[in-house]
Amino acid sequence: MKKSILTLLLYFLAVTSFYSQSTLTKKLKMSYKLEIATLANGCFWCTEAIFQRLKGVESVASGYSGGIIKNPTYEEITTGTTGHAEVIQITFNPTIITFQEILDVFFSTHNPTTLNKQGYDRGTQYRSAIFYHSEVQKNTSEEFIKSLSEANVFDNLIVTEVTKFDVFYIAEEYHQNYYNNNKTKGYCTAVINPKLDKFIKKYESKLKKQ
Repeated sequence: MKKSILTLLLYFLAVTSFYSQSTLTKKLKMSYKLEIATLANGCFWCTEAIFQRLKGVESVASGYSGGIIKNPTYEEITTGTTGHAEVIQITFNPTIITFQEILDVFFSTHNPTTLNKQGYDRGTQYRSAIFYHSEVQKNTSEEFIKSLSEANVFDNLIVTEVTKFDVFYIAEEYHQNYYNNNKTKGYCTAVINPKLDKFIKKYESKLKKQ
């Protein structure tokens, strides 16, 4: 009889603990809403690899925004005639990383003063741009750029475009998670690795544990 009572008691405690944890998990999920940032700062193979490593970033997708045709292909984008920029769409937890912190990384990992150009990549598809999803993102972006300009962080004028987000077209599958899937390829070792090394040294405290 005592064993039966003890068994029932242990079962009751286990069930109560399970439902308490489930309720707590639901409350935690409801306490914040994931946000989205859409940024253009050069080749998305590079930028995706950088933002994937930040704590608070849930996902990063490579794609195209800001153009004049629907469902563009990578081949069409490379002509520079569609008006689209190569972008990354970042889904993030604002309780862990803020939009302003994302902008800090954004401006630190590309050159926002070169019009339609990043390194050897040239064309409107490589322009520096922020496609804001809310008035808060717009104001934060404009204030951030103003602060950088007033502090003379860059030698030349910042040309980053701040434009209202319209639509995001996800890029072809082989572009997704490109660096992680192709670390030994020439572009990754010659171009992405140096950028990642510099980024990791500067933002070590903000990185996910590998």
